[in-house]
Amino acid sequence: MTNPPSTNRVLDQLDLTGKIALVTGGGGHLGAAFASALAEAGAQVVVTSRDQNRASEAASTLPMPNDKKHVGVVLDHMETDSIERCLATVTQQVGPIDILVNNGHHPTAQPIDEATPEDFSRQLANATGYFQLARYVHDSAVERNSSASIIMIGSMYGIVGSYPDVYEGIGPASPVAYHTLKGGIIHLTRHLAVYWAKDRVRVNCLSPGPFPAKTVSTELVQRLETKCPMGRMGSAHELKGALLLLASDAGSYITGQNLVVDGGWTAW
Repeated sequence: MTNPPSTNRVLDQLDLTGKIALVTGGGGHLGAAFASALAEAGAQVVVTSRDQNRASEAASTLPMPNDKKHVGVVLDHMETDSIERCLATVTQQVGPIDILVNNGHHPTAQPIDEATPEDFSRQLANATGYFQLARYVHDSAVERNSSASIIMIGSMYGIVGSYPDVYEGIGPASPVAYHTLKGGIIHLTRHLAVYWAKDRVRVNCLSPGPFPAKTVSTELVQRLETKCPMGRMGSAHELKGALLLLASDAGSYITGQNLVVDGGWTAW
């Protein structure tokens, strides 16, 4: 049974002092915002990347409100050996993980008419990595009789299809394998949450809407804006509050949920 927060003051519930958080892909467009939010709330953050220099650089830029040194570690969540090496390093250098943000993603750009079975299967393997990492955090929490929060990063495209006219004449549409993956991650969240709730391990999904990187073409952004009720794209920092809700005691009674932050995209 999950213990309720020790305080009713919401700002205290959001405090992550003493917690260790791991963010996969923490040097990327959205991952950097996730890592920053956790660090700002007081957590010691482990940033992972397939590249050690990128991981270390991303970790070094994070705020340190509690003088905790953040760490960058190599991880390719598509490879079991890499997962095992990463977790061993984290345990040795930092300690057990209290908060996991499954954000890292190996992309594919193959449209429906070009995607091969191998490409499709490779994309779905992202979910396998998410599951392996989540199970490790769960088992570690149970072993030390502690609680944990696991946050999967989904997408609005795990809920709805994309608009063909948005991509027409610009480039390939949002890949079918990506939509399949994100829908699966949302349901993986629900399944794990049900089985692990009794162990004080909460599992939730955060699904961003349109948060394009700076490299996305202006024309595509303009088309996307016409599909969003708020009429604009999201900025990465607008995901911070939602992430902290799910990661902290402020969300202590939230598990098995998919929190969508999309400017109203999926509301119509």
